[in-house]
Amino acid sequence: MTEETKQPGRNTRLFAAAFCPNCQFSFVPRHGIEPCPSCGHSFPLSADHTCDTHIRPPNDSQEQRFADGPAASLAHEVDELIGQNLGVYRCDALLGAGAMGRVYLAHHRDLHRKCALKILPPSMAMRDPAYVLRFMNEGQATAALNHPNIVTIHAIGEERGYHFIEMEFVAGRSLRQLIEDEGIQQPVRATALALRIAEGLAAAHTAGILHRDLKPDNVMLTHQGVPKITDFGLARRVVVNPEDKTALDFVGTPQFMAPELFEHQPASPASDVYALGVCYFNLLTGQLPYRGDSLDKLIQSVRHDPLPSFRSFQQPIPMEMAECAAMLLAKAAQNRPQSGVEAVQLLEAILGQSEDLESLIQKAFANHPDIRWRREGRRYRIDLTFSGGRHQTAFVEPSDHAAADRLLRISSVCCPALSVYFEPALRLNSEILHGALAIAEIDKQAVFVMVDNYPLSTVDPEEIRRSVLEVAHRADAIEKLLTGLDLN
Repeated sequence: MTEETKQPGRNTRLFAAAFCPNCQFSFVPRHGIEPCPSCGHSFPLSADHTCDTHIRPPNDSQEQRFADGPAASLAHEVDELIGQNLGVYRCDALLGAGAMGRVYLAHHRDLHRKCALKILPPSMAMRDPAYVLRFMNEGQATAALNHPNIVTIHAIGEERGYHFIEMEFVAGRSLRQLIEDEGIQQPVRATALALRIAEGLAAAHTAGILHRDLKPDNVMLTHQGVPKITDFGLARRVVVNPEDKTALDFVGTPQFMAPELFEHQPASPASDVYALGVCYFNLLTGQLPYRGDSLDKLIQSVRHDPLPSFRSFQQPIPMEMAECAAMLLAKAAQNRPQSGVEAVQLLEAILGQSEDLESLIQKAFANHPDIRWRREGRRYRIDLTFSGGRHQTAFVEPSDHAAADRLLRISSVCCPALSVYFEPALRLNSEILHGALAIAEIDKQAVFVMVDNYPLSTVDPEEIRRSVLEVAHRADAIEKLLTGLDLN
């Protein structure tokens, strides 16, 4: 598993980084057979499943946890920095961890604000001075960026051997967590997210800054669903088969690296665009475009295998969006958009002027804390509480028409469609000016449903808000009139 190599003045170890064939995650195992910290899959390690990487001085037990992978880092009950001061910062909690460092929720004692503090372990400066130099240089360069889709960097520095970057604290989840929690995103929503990420990349590329390791883990989502790119230029160095004269020495995460990077070509804005394409593919399908049961096979697949057909996936994906993803993932760099700016233009053309439904709903109910909503597959559930204490649930979902003719269907269940209610329901239906009272089958039960439809291409957040409230109020009034109960 490991071998020690002598260097002047200190010992270092060469650790074999394991590559999980199930989820394509790379990590540093502590035993010969160990579950993957990403998916839990267990597999015996072999030469096909490892690549060598320098990790740490052998006797530094505290810093070993930085090298043991995210799950191992997070599993430790005690973290020496939590609750401690580091310069002007108090480290309050661990937000994330990996072989290249940790991110803490910290409190800036002078400015009285929360922040995210990315900290490199002291052994990093000893082991890889070039990485630390890039860490500091990229931090300085990225600090000049001010864009709503980029996590803002407030400060960089060093304290007691810990090199750190102070960043804006995004109180949300990562794009990876979104996909894990909710599964594949609706095509329009996935395209809208990819567009916002591309806009952040465009700002960086215009300023001459590359990301080098764009992936769902490095995109944070605010509670309003706004994506923000983080960790510019902080990709880690990986060496594949170092004993082979044709060894590959690259920087990044293999699943998100453009084919040319495996051919010793330098990173470029087009290679960042490729990584954006992998993220877009992941949002649309819930999977990565290329897989392999070893790192070498994954690299061969990225370089030579055709892109999987979008028709093979569960969710129907519009042709124009599938073609857009294919352009972002073109194997030849010259066939891709050449920068984030061109990727924005492509995604804007695909998305058109319409907003995705989730963004519309977020805007519609942003200032209404008493109204709660969540996505359930293709539809959105809206839970309302009225002033009199009664409750009602409404649903918002797009129709299955072609894009130009697609409707937004807003509905709310009134009560069971019992025959005794038919006559008064028919009279009520004749008095409704907008929408209609219909009968639908839900969970094999016939129910009265209040329904209204709007053209999705022209609907705006305020219209959605008014319509949901109107449909819900009418459904509740009909329920009360017919049954005298509050069932929904």
